[in-house]
Amino acid sequence: MEDIFVGRQPIFDTKLDVFAYELLFRSGDANAANVTDGDTATSDVILNALTEIGMETLVGQHKAFINLTYNHILNMSNLPYPEFKEKLVLEILEDIKAEDSIVEAVTGLVKSGYTVALDDFIYHESLKPLVDVADIIKIDLMAISKDELEQHVALLKDDKRKLLAEKVETQQEFEHCKELGFDYFQGYFFSKPNIVKGQKLPTNKVAILELLAKLQDPAVSDSELSKIIMQDVTMSVRVLRYINSAQFGLGKEIESIQQAIMMLGRTTICNLANLVALSQIQDKPHELLIISLVRAKMSEIIADLANLDKNISFTVGLFSNLDSLMDQEMSVLVESLPLSDNIKLALLEKQGVLGEMLRSIIAYENCEWEEANFGAINSTKIRDCFFEALEWATTHSSLLRSS
Repeated sequence: MEDIFVGRQPIFDTKLDVFAYELLFRSGDANAANVTDGDTATSDVILNALTEIGMETLVGQHKAFINLTYNHILNMSNLPYPEFKEKLVLEILEDIKAEDSIVEAVTGLVKSGYTVALDDFIYHESLKPLVDVADIIKIDLMAISKDELEQHVALLKDDKRKLLAEKVETQQEFEHCKELGFDYFQGYFFSKPNIVKGQKLPTNKVAILELLAKLQDPAVSDSELSKIIMQDVTMSVRVLRYINSAQFGLGKEIESIQQAIMMLGRTTICNLANLVALSQIQDKPHELLIISLVRAKMSEIIADLANLDKNISFTVGLFSNLDSLMDQEMSVLVESLPLSDNIKLALLEKQGVLGEMLRSIIAYENCEWEEANFGAINSTKIRDCFFEALEWATTHSSLLRSS
């Protein structure tokens, strides 16, 4: 139980603000929670994750969804969960039948203050006792037809219960579920929207993309770079506030962009300006920025372990989510940026050394542990890199928002 692997997936509300995270617990040896010594071992993994990693690190002020098996439900009174009662949403798995002992146990959990959700739910009359006590019902869009989805909403939606749409993969699905009255949404629509190639970008995104292109252009001199940043008053102020924050730890006030470039170097300032530029995108969930920051910092940490260029790796991680932030296909975006061939190869095809590194990071995000390794860096080290990067990203995303 020394190695603890935790995956997390954000759950959004109708305004695309993060409502909660689903925490996915796995062993380090498999791509699934195949615990050989039963539910008690699974409970130990969950408990170790909650106490050793910490709920604050994993979900911050948000709620945490966790899956419960049959025996977990019957034995919840024996587990030291009460201190997390207000944060936890207990998911009743889809293969659990509404037998008397289960209904009694779930009713007891609700009465004691836990929030209960029914996972991957497909309605059957025999499950009505669980429906009656559940707070949230999760419906897998891939498991039922469009007509069945509408029937489920008509049957299950009321003032007491909330509906959560799972495996939402396109903007159209999100909008349809929102119209039907779903309260929460989980899936890849926020990170891989259904985009028409060549779709016109909003003006502010065009400006941001143009700025990113200038920041990446090696032909731009240091003095020109300083002018580019200073031309955008908001950009220059935020970069300077960010650099002078306590978290950056310089101990000396930097008063100008030119001084910042001289003291910290061109690459560092470009990376900071990139961060500030991406943080100015207003029509996307803040979680997308955090994903980009985590990938950037993970790439930097892994590059250091693998003796690769940390700055280039940081850029690959930061830009790996650019298509989601910009609502454009990555191939279109890459063509508009003066990126080196190895960065383009990594972003477009996940190929080359940088692409392999990026693949391992995304595999970890998706809880694909067998794929979450990079050369001599195994999945355990990748996990450590993730939590270090997550802590950094959480702190620095707050700085970016407040600067």
